[in-house]
Amino acid sequence: MSAMSAGRSALRMGPAELVQAAAMARRFYLEGKSKIQIAEEFGVSRFKVARVLETALERDLVRIEIRVPAELDAERSDALRARYGLRHAVVVESPADATTEDAPDPENLGAVAADLLGELVSEGDVLGLAWGRSTIHMAASLHRLPQCTVVQLTGVYDAGTAERGSVEAVRRAAQVSGGDAHPIYAPMLLPDPATAAALRSQTGIARAFDYFDKVTVAAVSIGSWEPGISTVHDMLTDEERAHYASLGVAAEMSAHLFDSEGRRVGRDLGERCITVEADRLRRIPEVVAIAGGLRKASAIGAVLRSGLVTSLVTDTAVADYLLTESAPGLRPALDRADPDDL
Repeated sequence: MSAMSAGRSALRMGPAELVQAAAMARRFYLEGKSKIQIAEEFGVSRFKVARVLETALERDLVRIEIRVPAELDAERSDALRARYGLRHAVVVESPADATTEDAPDPENLGAVAADLLGELVSEGDVLGLAWGRSTIHMAASLHRLPQCTVVQLTGVYDAGTAERGSVEAVRRAAQVSGGDAHPIYAPMLLPDPATAAALRSQTGIARAFDYFDKVTVAAVSIGSWEPGISTVHDMLTDEERAHYASLGVAAEMSAHLFDSEGRRVGRDLGERCITVEADRLRRIPEVVAIAGGLRKASAIGAVLRSGLVTSLVTDTAVADYLLTESAPGLRPALDRADPDDL
């Protein structure tokens, strides 16, 4: 509607009506007063206030504009949240010329995820961070966080890079929040179950594990089962990769493997890993996955179907894939039941 036609539309109201409608709209939209408060001030019923506000919108006296930062896609975010039954879905703009081979911008995803954690974490919470490039970038982008305890949920990809990886992410988050840090100085994957069990019993690692049942918000990454996209895939031998591929592995999250339907496979691998168990992860009230890029799109869908994730930060390329793929076939997520029992 042009400014001239909008003006004529509004002028169909009498001058007294216009002045009153403008005053009521100012109280409601700008000053945050309730319809009952406005009704009392103007000596009319709240139903009259509701009608006046509705008329003000219809006749273009009031214009409502919904604006979010340019890098966020509100429409895709809401559609993705509804389709997969998520508590929160935040979709970040992908590069306009993104292709299947393009990787997402981990710093951009990490920055948005950091802001989301600032909203989700409350004072006194226990924040869990799993290994992943996305979670590391997220921690580096943190600028505000209520005071909370921060615990590492997995070992690291390479113990020699711990200071630059998950351990540093845990320290960074704890520093920003002013809370305690509980890092894990151990590799994620060990040669055999006995070595992994021995490490879990060590004092520092056992202390971190003791916090797993207290975690209220967790941040995790997702990998697809291919080189360079899954840290677990890259840590295994060729023979082991072939074995797990034969089981139908499509995705990996925190050293847990999933097929395309979101069912856990290759459980024996977990016995060799330093990581939060799947049943403990399922009991965490808020699990935020940070993952993007078309090469991960099908893997992200698989993990969403598992019911382990409650919220997602991703990009528009992944969102479009997830919104157009066949029916999700979601496992119950509200009670977060174990999909292996369904």
